[in-house]
Amino acid sequence: MTSTFQKHQRRIGKSTSVRNKLRSVGGRPRLSVFRSLGNISAQVIDDVRGHTVVSASSLEKDLRTTTKGMRKTDIAKRIGTLVAERAKRAGVGKVCFDRGAYKYHGRIKALADAAREAGLEF
Repeated sequence: MTSTFQKHQRRIGKSTSVRNKLRSVGGRPRLSVFRSLGNISAQVIDDVRGHTVVSASSLEKDLRTTTKGMRKTDIAKRIGTLVAERAKRAGVGKVCFDRGAYKYHGRIKALADAAREAGLEF
């Protein structure tokens, strides 16, 4: 039986592996995604300067009222569109997609597709 600690270590290893592969892309900021059971958030991170450029989350107050009763994938699409719009306003047009330890499937894919449709290139 696998302990919780071992599962956590495996998850960290996967996300580190994905992040190391993204380093080869160069100076592009990365679009990092975090998913929990009920919520999803995304942020564009500039690793060169070490700070977050923009972010969007389903926990934001104005989004919580408008997304009430929506499916999780629809909320992920809205977050993808929102983070892409905010990134474009901040002057970021090209990013690397950091899916973390999550599979590119479901809510993660919906967020990525919505961000691409909103004009973010990756």
